[in-house]
Amino acid sequence: MKKLLLFSVAVLGFTVASNAQDISDNAIGLRLGDSNGVGAEISYQHALGGDNRLELDLGWRDGKDYNGFKLTGLYQWVFPLDGAFNWYAGAGGGIGSFSFDVPGGKDVSDTFIFAAGDIGIEYNFDIPLQLSLDFRPEIGFGDSDFDNNDLDFDIALGIRYRF
Repeated sequence: MKKLLLFSVAVLGFTVASNAQDISDNAIGLRLGDSNGVGAEISYQHALGGDNRLELDLGWRDGKDYNGFKLTGLYQWVFPLDGAFNWYAGAGGGIGSFSFDVPGGKDVSDTFIFAAGDIGIEYNFDIPLQLSLDFRPEIGFGDSDFDNNDLDFDIALGIRYRF
């Protein structure tokens, strides 16, 4: 009986270990989406152990009539789908700031904070390349009535180098 129990525990442990998700220690690249007017973001992912990771995204825009930045931090849980496909979900938030010229000579600026969720799918190639597609709802809190106090839905394509 003891041998059967020991054998069962060993088989179960081997099965769990062979199905364990292997996520990259680090990945850096671009997240190409709207990002509430900021546009493309520099994206960095760092594994925290197990199937969890931290993602940091920094976007900025500098132009004649519009300047702004947005920094996002997300805690993500990664789940295997099939082979090199994974899906993930996460939650976090961030801070941002913008200023722009409204026709008529009025300047509008604000600094805001926001809460964000994240759900997506990724593919890890045999080479150190990762492609992802994610959906990120965000709700902002600031003083201005312009575009940061609302619910925003961002869809983005991620391209990252894994190392």
